[in-house]
Amino acid sequence: MRIAIVDDIISERENLREKLNAQLARLSLDTIIFDFASGADFLSAAGKERFDLVFLDIYMKGQNGVDTAEMLRRFDTDCLLVFITTSTDHALDGFRVRAFHYLVKPYTDSDLSTLFDEIIKRFPAEDRYIEVNTTDGIVRLHFQEILYAEHYQHRIHIYRTGGQETITRQTFREFTASLTDGRFFLCSRGVIVNLEYVEDFDNVDFILNNGKRIAVSRSLAKTARLAFGDFLFGRRA
Repeated sequence: MRIAIVDDIISERENLREKLNAQLARLSLDTIIFDFASGADFLSAAGKERFDLVFLDIYMKGQNGVDTAEMLRRFDTDCLLVFITTSTDHALDGFRVRAFHYLVKPYTDSDLSTLFDEIIKRFPAEDRYIEVNTTDGIVRLHFQEILYAEHYQHRIHIYRTGGQETITRQTFREFTASLTDGRFFLCSRGVIVNLEYVEDFDNVDFILNNGKRIAVSRSLAKTARLAFGDFLFGRRA
């Protein structure tokens, strides 16, 4: 995921970058942040490689944020646009360029938390990750590469799409607390599965696309069937 901060005041860019990094760490989002001191510099970069999200200050010297946004929309209609401003007087302009949100200065960490809780629903699933400690050091695992994980002998055994097995020593509660979106289902007290790789559920086991069967606790069978149905419906929507 690529994020741009566009502001002609360096201290404002640095402050926002620091706050964004805290939010990105909180939500385990894999991103690259780029800083731009002018709308022209940002547009030049955006014309070569698109951004997923841009924080755009409205009141900049020279080309202001609204003009920059209008030019951006000529070649990028999908980028999420967040205006940074001291006033919402430009609400009509924001509507015209399909701004996602306004951050009104001075904004707080709470304001950004609320904003990112909404933004994350629109970001590609592949950008989510967790980091686990192993005997070889810290390993970053993107959600999409986790097939399933199980807890035994005081370790978490994480089975990955490439056939690898990653082992970490932590409680199962700590591990599953990081897997916070709807693709993961807790099958029992010590097993969690990624529904992205489930082909079927026979009311006893989840059947993965590699043929592996993941048993579901009898008490959770009804919940598993509903969760799998909801996931399939959302994936097809």
